[in-house]
Amino acid sequence: MVKPNREHTRFEKARIIGARALQISMGAPIHVSEDALREHFKAELIQLYGVEGANTRFVLDPQKIAMLEYERDLLPMDIEPHD
Repeated sequence: MVKPNREHTRFEKARIIGARALQISMGAPIHVSEDALREHFKAELIQLYGVEGANTRFVLDPQKIAMLEYERDLLPMDIEPHD
């Protein structure tokens, strides 16, 4: 992701994450590794699948993946800021 001149507003952030989640849900490549997804959402995976299941599964929710990509500055897009 291109570093913006200023922080995104909550509306810009929501728009970016929503657009990226839509791309992921339609089959776009993910820019976070499976291991990174497992590590970040480990507690949730253990709660859903147990300890052994958490080691073989990873998160499939496009919105959560898009949010993680946003937090780690891995999104392949940005928006033009309006001042």
